[in-house]
Amino acid sequence: MKSALNLCLFLFALVISGDESFSLNDYQIKRICKRERKESTCIKILQKKKFDLQKGKFIEIPIKPYKR
Repeated sequence: MKSALNLCLFLFALVISGDESFSLNDYQIKRICKRERKESTCIKILQKKKFDLQKGKFIEIPIKPYKR
């Protein structure tokens, strides 16, 4: 009985949080773009990606190789 309750609660939690996606807030965008050469262009690009993500559109996320 207890395991069935745990399974139901687990599935309920997955259904509630399954379709949510979290985007960066404005402070995080400015902090990330502070290191870039063209800060204003970086901010515009990230804000456009943020709004596309909130609308449900797919976005491309570039992956940078790890540097030692």
